[in-house]
Amino acid sequence: MRAGANSRDAAAGRRTRVHVVSDVHGNTEALARAGDGADALICLGDLVLFLDYADHSRGIFPDLFGAENTGRLVALRTARRFDEARALGRTLWAGLDREAAITGAVRRQYAEMFAALPTPTYATYGNVDMPDLWSEYAAPGTTVLDGERVEIGGLVFGFAGGGLRTPMRTPYEIGDEEYAAKIEALGEVDVLCTHIPPEVPELVYDTVARRFERGSRALLDAIRRTRPRYSLFGHVHQPLARRMRIGATECVNVGHFAATGRPWVLEW
Repeated sequence: MRAGANSRDAAAGRRTRVHVVSDVHGNTEALARAGDGADALICLGDLVLFLDYADHSRGIFPDLFGAENTGRLVALRTARRFDEARALGRTLWAGLDREAAITGAVRRQYAEMFAALPTPTYATYGNVDMPDLWSEYAAPGTTVLDGERVEIGGLVFGFAGGGLRTPMRTPYEIGDEEYAAKIEALGEVDVLCTHIPPEVPELVYDTVARRFERGSRALLDAIRRTRPRYSLFGHVHQPLARRMRIGATECVNVGHFAATGRPWVLEW
């Protein structure tokens, strides 16, 4: 990683290069290379791999219950049969300490992934992350931001992590009003960095899962009102549209990093 993405470099005319990733989902090997050649890495969350919809042998759930049961759970979720999916989960978890098993597995994943993050990294939470654990693993070179701003290379970046509540009940889902308050607190920024996209059909529909994920209306309103240069996000792994312009703002799904292993590049 190149040293020193700051306003003094920008004033001197040197270009700043930032790499952006989201939905890492356990791809530690690629994460260790994600900042190569950049002044900074931005991570938009979902470090944890609970289960892989494409490979039912990977993740916390199959480690505990096997690929066959993972396939059953994925099929039910994909069919939006959430009550049956939860019933299957209750049966499998019966007699086990669910919280202890998941927390222990997440800790092992975080230990590896946070150690792979380059300096500097600016990160926010995804909906499957466990924010309470991040402070234990984030090294001094990793700045965790949620409802906060930071300057990189002369531009102001605003970060808001997590997702909105869904039937999936992932670990860091919050109410619409709480999420809207975080977006409002950012004010006017050059680059809006969130885990979830704005509430636009083309940006929230997953073509493989065949469902609409939850995007944020408050984020969409903020984009229209404050007109940032960019809105960067992830969450939807196979979106109908990976980028589109809303007024003056370029909205970009930076990609499913777990599958591609490639960061999205922003340079100015």
